[in-house]
Amino acid sequence: MAGDDPRRDAKEAGIPIPRRIPFTFPDELDPRWHPRDPEFAAMVNGASLTMPYLEPFLIRTLREVVQQLDDPRLVEYGRAFNAQEQCHYQTHRRFNDLLKARRYPELVAVEQQMAASYVRLSQRSLRTRMAYTAGFESMTAGVTQFLVDRRVALFGGADARVASFVLWHFVEETEHKCVAYDVYQAAFGGSLSGYLARMIGVFHGSLDVMVYSMKGYRHVLRRDGLWNNLRSRLHLARRLGQFCWYVLPRMVCAALPGHDPRHVKDPQWVRDWIAGYAQAHPDSVPLVDTRDPLMPVPFPVSESTLEIAT
Repeated sequence: MAGDDPRRDAKEAGIPIPRRIPFTFPDELDPRWHPRDPEFAAMVNGASLTMPYLEPFLIRTLREVVQQLDDPRLVEYGRAFNAQEQCHYQTHRRFNDLLKARRYPELVAVEQQMAASYVRLSQRSLRTRMAYTAGFESMTAGVTQFLVDRRVALFGGADARVASFVLWHFVEETEHKCVAYDVYQAAFGGSLSGYLARMIGVFHGSLDVMVYSMKGYRHVLRRDGLWNNLRSRLHLARRLGQFCWYVLPRMVCAALPGHDPRHVKDPQWVRDWIAGYAQAHPDSVPLVDTRDPLMPVPFPVSESTLEIAT
């Protein structure tokens, strides 16, 4: 009967589903959570640092635009987008607090820079802010593909709590990949100037976040004594090259006039995760087994589960 399972009803309606997954980061969790690949851990830690500043900005911007639209569907999608992003940055904030308290107090300086930067950005025009929002969101498809396709190489042997929370975040980025784009198009699309603003926003939003992530991981690697280590820097360069291989082509595609995020195929692992969680207890913590050579989704995948994914 409709309404018996809100998660299933939302999925059938195509609405992104906010999942308040109770990921925990106790004091015993080592901020160097990936001993086999400290350079990748530093990259993730640096990116995580940006989320409690970036995502509240995205939420405020999208909410302001949606309030001006007369489209109930976009209003509902916007609420779901914001609910997911709120869950994301609150979880990242808890993780970041652990990083700073346990090992990396230098990260506070980067946070102060980001706080000031987003205050300045908030004073720009609404179209510029929404283009930044839609632009950043278009880049996350490449990040998701990078993390999912290379999950064994990237997360194998890592702390399952951190790996699982990062993968959950980008599963949901995939789920709401069309929302910011649709809102931007409804409010500002349909003209050459609207397209040009969105095209600039792809690079503005994506590269801005990357720069602050780099500042964060530089502090992490310096504290860990790896920044001046040649072998470590070469491995970091390799990971960054792999990241760029996935992300940069998708940024370019997102900047083209005919771009539509619906044309970007979702990874099967992501679809399996979404379908599996729909069958799981809503209070469960979906921990991926980072010791498994395949790192499958943390749910049984049956034919009925796959039907939900499709």
